[in-house]
Amino acid sequence: MNKPLAYRMRPKTIDNIVGQTHLVGEGKIIWRMVKAKQLSSMILYGPPGIGKTSIASAIAGSTQYAFRMLNAATDKKKDLEIVVEEAKMSGTVVLLLDEVHRLDKPKQDFLLPHLENGRIVLIGATTENPYISIHPAIRSRAQIFELKPLTADHIIAALNRALTDKENGLGTYPITIADNVLDYFARSTQGDLRSALNALELAAKSTEPDGAGSIIITKETAEECLQRKALNHDKDGDAHYNAISAFQKSIRGSDVHAALHYLARLIEAGELKIIIRRLIVTAYEDIGLANPAGVARVVTAAEAAEKIGFPEARIPLANAVIEMCLSPKSNSAISAVDAALGDVRNGFSGDVPAHLKDAHYSGAEKLGSGVGYQYPHNHESHWVKQQYLPDSIKNKRYYYPAVTSKFESALEKQLSKYENK
Repeated sequence: MNKPLAYRMRPKTIDNIVGQTHLVGEGKIIWRMVKAKQLSSMILYGPPGIGKTSIASAIAGSTQYAFRMLNAATDKKKDLEIVVEEAKMSGTVVLLLDEVHRLDKPKQDFLLPHLENGRIVLIGATTENPYISIHPAIRSRAQIFELKPLTADHIIAALNRALTDKENGLGTYPITIADNVLDYFARSTQGDLRSALNALELAAKSTEPDGAGSIIITKETAEECLQRKALNHDKDGDAHYNAISAFQKSIRGSDVHAALHYLARLIEAGELKIIIRRLIVTAYEDIGLANPAGVARVVTAAEAAEKIGFPEARIPLANAVIEMCLSPKSNSAISAVDAALGDVRNGFSGDVPAHLKDAHYSGAEKLGSGVGYQYPHNHESHWVKQQYLPDSIKNKRYYYPAVTSKFESALEKQLSKYENK
């Protein structure tokens, strides 16, 4: 079998899909669509290797529809025409269009009528946010589903299935797996099942059998196949994620020694992207308005680390972590925006005051839009008291300064000045 293990182990029905139970679990939306054979076009988005192609393949297998795969970036309009002709001859075709965010206008214009009449059930796959990257004409004709990252347990279950499957997997190989190796594969691939399966296959096929004819896959072999060194805490499946959590909480708690320890664990695992993302999130979430200049320096350090890579990246990362730990802390900004989001999501909104409405069109004045608006720059100190919130929540307050630094103390004074005028 020349095809990669990840390809061979692709599920043929939705019951075999790993993870994504919020979509394919019994009673969930895609499960119901398949059971009723009432498919509609959809866009699946999420990181690589978490099941976008698998879901498309399983939908086709569960419904017995023909299944075709194309890439929006590399395949031509002629390839789409072939799929459409097949659909005309045989009925509905499920088309997985990878990198759907790169679909150009000629291909899009050709495809749209066939989505409308149901000949083609489009399953667009993308790692990009479809609300930003995909043309509205396609987006409006498809349901958008976000795939969730696979857990270590999901990946271990899939690896075990591959080890026992004699038809498509590695079940005919006399494989012995050393302790914690599957756990290492599961966590080191960071939710990418495709990478985990293919690394397992490489380990199995590149390892010479021992004297008893057994292929023993050790942690060292696994590390070679993934080209990534295992953390010392590999023996505990949750320890990796606990280290990430402890890293942020140590910074939040101002324990510089603990934060550097957990940073070292993540550096040793080679997880630069995770470190950078966590540092930037922590800077804005936990340092915030207490030290805006420090937050800016964290972002600069993170960008520098990303550019230079390991091993030198450890230097700007350490600078950022030490300053963050010893900086004043404030979570007032995240608390404020979450409070505002809570009101919006719970229906506490209301009409925009008339004087704030857009007035850049003919007839706006007749509707009262923009009438009475006072331009702050025409007033002393470039400020004038007027209502901005809707009537129903006009006295609502979201931002409560955390007076932990000179900067936010100054914000509190300015806020008090405005509120008391």
